[in-house]
Amino acid sequence: MLFANYYQPDRVKNASFEEIDRHHTYNPTFTNRLLRSEFLRRGVELNNPDVNIGRDILFNLFHDGQDISLNQSISGPKYLIATENPIICPLNQNQEYLKTFNGVFTWNTNFTQLNNVSHLFIPNQIRNPETPSFDERPIFSCIINANKAFPRQIENDLYKERLEVIRWYEKNDPQSFALYGLGWGKPEPAFSFSQKLGRRFKRLATQVYGYKPFPSYAGEIEDKSSVYRKTKFAYCYENVANLPDYISEKIFDCFFGGCVPIYWGSNTIDSHIPSDCYIDRRNFKNTEEVHRYLLSIHKEEYSSYQESIRQFLLGKKVMEFDTSNYVSIIVNKILSDLRHE
Repeated sequence: MLFANYYQPDRVKNASFEEIDRHHTYNPTFTNRLLRSEFLRRGVELNNPDVNIGRDILFNLFHDGQDISLNQSISGPKYLIATENPIICPLNQNQEYLKTFNGVFTWNTNFTQLNNVSHLFIPNQIRNPETPSFDERPIFSCIINANKAFPRQIENDLYKERLEVIRWYEKNDPQSFALYGLGWGKPEPAFSFSQKLGRRFKRLATQVYGYKPFPSYAGEIEDKSSVYRKTKFAYCYENVANLPDYISEKIFDCFFGGCVPIYWGSNTIDSHIPSDCYIDRRNFKNTEEVHRYLLSIHKEEYSSYQESIRQFLLGKKVMEFDTSNYVSIIVNKILSDLRHE
């Protein structure tokens, strides 16, 4: 058996391949397990580095940009899977850093001029379950996200846009909206001294007076589909707008629940997902305009959206996003490189 290292932050003892991901609420390890399984089928055992101590290493595979200088013992070919948003993981867009790898796998078409880059999409376990109809969905609209914010002002920040949606509904039509996810029982994140001071007083108020910083908050959930199957429309915003081909699992989570997404994120979305599968937030001036449009959608039109989603999930093009395609690109590229060394 040949051995390879899989570097993923904070993962040891092959935690990267456990069935339950203890590090991320909505990030099942199905993709990692399929990647490891396919390498095993080809005679290579992929492990977190601590498991491979004392073994000869065929190659090293990094999950998102990391400071390689901290791992002085690394030898042999190095590969990078760069799928995290580059605002959150800046090394994923550092060209000099990317050039240090034998191969880079990323959705980011800004780097296609680098000869070591292979394009892939953020993976999803594509499926097409039966889903409830318009009349079987008691929740009009929702957001499922964690209560997060960028610590500094950035261009195309969609964390702020999610917050605008939440506040608009809480003020104007609270019966038509529900908020789910982690951390909304607390005030929004704070970074400056004055913000932190204000947040501390709000936190005290939640503990002493039962103050609710987000009145629309309906609680944490273990499974997004449990909400999306009951909801007509979901505000589905990426963390940042206008990144080419950055299409995360968020829109697919809506699709799998038969819920129609209001999407805002990748500026190439319409090149990969038919526009009749979602409502494009870029076509509206503000949340009020979006809401008025949602109210105008009758059940026949809603069924048309659902049918478009179903046809997309049954088609060939959706397989660009499937985990099997992601795994195939990575495994075939690395093993082909090694055969030709």
